Amino acid sequence: MDLYGQKGKSIPQKIVIIALELLLLRISYWILFENGGQDILSGLGMEEVAGLRERKIIVFTFSWIVFLRMSFMMLYLLKRKIPWEESLSVPMAFALYYIGFSLLVLPTDQPVDYVDYFGIALFLVGSFTNTFSEFQRHLWKQRAENNGKLYTKGLFRYSMHINFFGDLLWVSAYAIITRNYYSVAILLLLFCMFAFFNIPKLDHYLQSKYGQQFEKYRSKTKKFIPFIY
Repeated sequence: MDLYGQKGKSIPQKIVIIALELLLLRISYWILFENGGQDILSGLGMEEVAGLRERKIIVFTFSWIVFLRMSFMMLYLLKRKIPWEESLSVPMAFALYYIGFSLLVLPTDQPVDYVDYFGIALFLVGSFTNTFSEFQRHLWKQRAENNGKLYTKGLFRYSMHINFFGDLLWVSAYAIITRNYYSVAILLLLFCMFAFFNIPKLDHYLQSKYGQQFEKYRSKTKKFIPFIY
């Protein structure tokens, strides 16, 4: 599935993605606040747990913010074509966040404390990093004099894929709020997807399109995590 280099509005695909994500949010609400999670755990033969309502509210709020941000970026900032396969794979990926973290937070009855406040701050920083970096690039690309040029300014000065790093931060925040060690599996899966699939694929496309511009950028800029990797 070629994700890069083809422009298109892909309105039907975007409608499908939004509709499926709204369905996932409804399921998340059922899990968190309508005893759906208890029904699922009971069906799996696991002990029923009440969890802490405050944590459930934080997780559900996170999910709505993610949905609104991603919808804005997809409808306003995304210019490439979306293949039909992606209109199904994207909601499946977000099910890990909307459904996965909703289930993983259920056993946690520890009161909200400073660790969670750090998690909330991390979520806001990650959300800002992801969306604002994309918005900066969008505004820059609207200017005719920048046609054919590689964007290396704004937050992208600190990482070639700073938008992906923002994703890693807000997903880490979900994991912190759940206080569930199994949440680390979702975080590691996301890191591996970025490091071994998305980033190499995108780098190959940028290399073929921008040539020396990309080589110069890569030689002086960290690939993923600012100042580290």
